Amino acid sequence: MTQPNDHKILVEFITSTFPMPLADAEKIAEHFHPGSLSKGELFLKQGKPCNIYYFLVDGYARSFTHDLDDNDVTTSFYGPRQVMCELFSFFKRIPSRENMIALTDCSTWHLTFDELQAIFHAMPQFREFGRTILVNAYAGLKNRMLSTLQNTAEERYAQLLRTNPGIFQHAPLKNIASYLGITDTSLSRIRKEFAKNNIN
Repeated sequence: MTQPNDHKILVEFITSTFPMPLADAEKIAEHFHPGSLSKGELFLKQGKPCNIYYFLVDGYARSFTHDLDDNDVTTSFYGPRQVMCELFSFFKRIPSRENMIALTDCSTWHLTFDELQAIFHAMPQFREFGRTILVNAYAGLKNRMLSTLQNTAEERYAQLLRTNPGIFQHAPLKNIASYLGITDTSLSRIRKEFAKNNIN
């Protein structure tokens, strides 16, 4: 696991998300604190406000909630070089309706809400970077909602395999099935079909 001993990966992420002078990106990155999460650590609990804005350097995590029948339902997966935050709770300062848990040991850079707000006010470039993160998060949520309505389970599986292949090595299949909105049995069937097609 990569230890966040310098800001290089974070700076690369900032400039690729919202182009800006390297010096500005480095100045923003200097405000982030290094940290780590242990496998199985519940770092956000439903009913508590999300107070930390993470950039995930290494490792995998997921967010989840429970439906009316108390089934564990995965709402999102997070992998290396992604922002990891329950944004609605974080910015609205309200209790989260989701939990977040580390699937593996993770290394992170992070900010508190107050620290992020201070940088927002001090650095216009960071405001634009933050705005882009929010727009991308909304677009991802919208695309997932439409995919659930318009795409087959096989197409949703293929999309996850393309965009976040590492999840299949680190997340239990029951978590992946709940994220895709299908049963464990259906996921097993789809995986066998994909494996057969790849062999052929």
